[in-house]
Amino acid sequence: MTTMPRSFPRDEFQGVFWATKRALAEAADEAYRAHGVRDGQQFLLRELWKEDGLAPGELARRLGLATPTVTRAAIRMEAAGLVTREPDLHDRRLVRIQLTDRGRELESVLDAETWALSDRALAGFGEDDRAALIRALERIRGNLGS
Repeated sequence: MTTMPRSFPRDEFQGVFWATKRALAEAADEAYRAHGVRDGQQFLLRELWKEDGLAPGELARRLGLATPTVTRAAIRMEAAGLVTREPDLHDRRLVRIQLTDRGRELESVLDAETWALSDRALAGFGEDDRAALIRALERIRGNLGS
C-alpha cells in the first residue's frame, strides 16, 4: 500500500470531499423533491425507465443496494404515485415494480434536472477538466474497492 507524502493534506481531502458530496446531495434533493421524488429514488426510476416491471431484488442488484432498501423506497414511491407494486403473474411470492403514468412522465423532467445540476456543479470546468475529474473520481472509487 502506497502512502502519501506527509505534506499532503489528508484531512483537507476528506473534508472537501465530504462537503462536496453533501452539497451535491442537497442540491439534488431540492431539484428532485420539487417533482415529488426523494433523493435516491431517481436511480430506481432510471432503472425502471430502462426496463419496467423489475422485482426489488433485481433493482437492488443493478444498483448495488440491499433488497430491503429498495423495498422501502418502492413503498414510499408507491405512496407518491410514481410506481405500483404488483404480484408477479407466474410467481405470486414475487412483486414487480411498475411505473405509473406519472412515473413515466418524469423521465424527461428529471433528465433536465440532472443536466442542469451537472452544469451547475461543473460550471467553470472545461471539457478536459471535466474528463480529468471523472477519471479521478473513478480512480478513487476503484481504490476504495467498490
